[in-house]
Amino acid sequence: MNWSRRIVAALVLLPSLTAAAEATDPAALLDQQRAAMKPFARFDGVWRGQAMIVQADGQTRQHVHTERVGGMLGDTLKVIEGRSYNDDGSAGFNAFAVISFDPQANGYRFHSYAQGRSGDFEMVATADGYVWSFQAGPAKFRYTAHVKDGEWNEIGERLVEGQPATRIFEMRLKRVGDTDWPGAGPVPMR
Repeated sequence: MNWSRRIVAALVLLPSLTAAAEATDPAALLDQQRAAMKPFARFDGVWRGQAMIVQADGQTRQHVHTERVGGMLGDTLKVIEGRSYNDDGSAGFNAFAVISFDPQANGYRFHSYAQGRSGDFEMVATADGYVWSFQAGPAKFRYTAHVKDGEWNEIGERLVEGQPATRIFEMRLKRVGDTDWPGAGPVPMR
């Protein structure tokens, strides 16, 4: 290849190489993640209220339910702990989740741990909350949350094609305060 062809080839490739470098620049990626997580700031804090859960046997149970939500890694992630209490004060349900944004995929992920299981689920930010869902056999499970005027309402539904939606979960919480969790401070250097 002669020099003129190499120069032309370099000039043609330069814009794509510059774009690739910008896409992998850690500061740019962190800025994109931080901006994408702003809609979830409305969930920050400590919440308490009631949750209704339909159990596997079809019985409905009511629990006092709490959530605590905070930012991590410079507000590029949102972490959530949910806990439902039995009448005796023990934890009847406990879950932990991480919401993240992937700039390359231009989408949110919801990674959840609960009752011995974990999963990575698709998530969509809405004007006042979010929707996350997963497929399990012929059923799709969809959770839709809204925050308005200091109240967090979320419903879970089981959806099977050709059948009406079945509500399997409902949570109605009030914001009870701020929290410094989980970013209350890292382990000090010394």
